[in-house]
Amino acid sequence: MQIHPIISTHPDVRGSVNDSLVRAIEAAYGCAAVCRICADACLAEEMVKELTQCIRLDLDCADVCLATAGLAARRAGSNEALIKRMLDTCVEACADCAVECEKHAEMHEHCRICAEECRRCEGACREAASSITLSRH
Repeated sequence: MQIHPIISTHPDVRGSVNDSLVRAIEAAYGCAAVCRICADACLAEEMVKELTQCIRLDLDCADVCLATAGLAARRAGSNEALIKRMLDTCVEACADCAVECEKHAEMHEHCRICAEECRRCEGACREAASSITLSRH
C-alpha cells in the first residue's frame, strides 16, 4: 500500500507522519477484506447455520475497520479525538471477531486466517490509539 507516501505529501502533515497510525490504517483495510472473504466462505460451508455469529461478527468487523481506516486516513482538519475512539472501537470489533473465528479455526482454515488477521489489526489499532495524545483545553 502507498498509505505512508501519500499521507507524507499531505499539506497538513508536512512530512510528519504517525507511523503507528499508518500501520493501523493498512491493517484495518486488510482486515476488512479478510473478514468479508471469511464471511463469504462461511456462507459456502455446509454447516452455515452454525456459523451465523461468525458471519455477523466478520461483517461487523469489516464495517468498523473500513470506517476506522477511512477516518484515520483523512488528515485535513482531522479530529484526533474521534480517530482515537474509532481505533478503540476497531480494537474491540477485531477482538470479538477473532474470538469467534478462533472457535472454528480447527475446522475452517478461512476462520483461522481471519482470526490471525483480526489479532494483527487489533494490535496495530491499539498501538495507534496509544500514540495519539489529545491536548486538553
